Amino acid sequence: MAELRRTTLHDLHLALGARMVPFAGWDMPVQYPMGVMGEHLHTRAKAGLFDVSHMGQVILRGPDVAAALETLVPADIAGLGQGRQRYGLFTNAAGGILDDLMIANKGDHLFLVVNAACAEQDIAHLRLLEGKGISVEPIAARALLALQGPEAEAVLSRLVPGAAAMKFMDVAEFDWQGATLWVSRSGYTGEDGFEISIPDDVAEAFARALLDQPEVAPIGLGARDSLRLEAGMPLYGHDMDAATTPAVAGLGWSVPKVRRSGGAREGGFPGADTVLDELARGPEMTRRGLRPEGRAPIREGVEIFDKPEGGHRIGQVCSGGFGPSVGGPVAMAILPVGLADGASVFAELRGKRLPVILTPIPFHKPSYKR
Repeated sequence: MAELRRTTLHDLHLALGARMVPFAGWDMPVQYPMGVMGEHLHTRAKAGLFDVSHMGQVILRGPDVAAALETLVPADIAGLGQGRQRYGLFTNAAGGILDDLMIANKGDHLFLVVNAACAEQDIAHLRLLEGKGISVEPIAARALLALQGPEAEAVLSRLVPGAAAMKFMDVAEFDWQGATLWVSRSGYTGEDGFEISIPDDVAEAFARALLDQPEVAPIGLGARDSLRLEAGMPLYGHDMDAATTPAVAGLGWSVPKVRRSGGAREGGFPGADTVLDELARGPEMTRRGLRPEGRAPIREGVEIFDKPEGGHRIGQVCSGGFGPSVGGPVAMAILPVGLADGASVFAELRGKRLPVILTPIPFHKPSYKR
């Protein structure tokens, strides 16, 4: 087995008592002494600090870089204003999703953040743009932190006063003790939050400065997963993959009118015919929320049936677990679109079929600064 990679903050995680686990080729903190439940609730109430340095950071430069990226991503990049960022998808020739990513317009270049498990594949995919005169620059010497929760703005403003003026999906640069921070304000937890790219050599000092604030606690991968699940956000490799189209993944909203059939810049990305046809007519299956009865969570891979006995298998859970803020188990599954919210379907668990209720997602109402 290949040796696990370590983020710049690895020693800090150990000093904070983290339990480390392998994740996407990296040695990452899954939880700290507070525990997953405590970390989750702390983030919802105050502010949690996450090390997301394992994710890929990439800069694209060159003539018409937005138009070039639109040949790989069915998003409106040309219409993305300077100082703003947008969610997007890489698609393949069959219309499936290769990865999801964040795209920021920083004026003379685009800044992308991609998933850790897909980073090498994504960078190789982006190099297709080099034939269009685009330079692809993976960023290797910067850590990436995420400060999430309702107190995130107050906390970050003490160290970086200008951050308070940012709104949801803004990006900006700030100085901290001579280091340039690349800051975005999005939040995958359903809470207000900031993502901060910072040079490796000052990352630990900055993280400690944040952790010195009374509202901040370190948060691991366990709570990161339960927070994003409550927020109804899909995770690549679970709720979507190379065989899942945007409409089936419940991400049709990320393909705007301008890139759809009849739009000014219709198609032009891999799998466009499949993706746009399915969006126009509507998919047969899509990602739905589930609330199991009782306290037992239903997890990824559990099969869903239409009846308590006999009947038909209609899908399977792609993400599931206990939702601490919801006070019970929550799950997402790819299911037929005709099923109404509030209807019951049945999860087969250890040979028994348990009723689960179709529920709108997100399970936890997001609180972003618009």
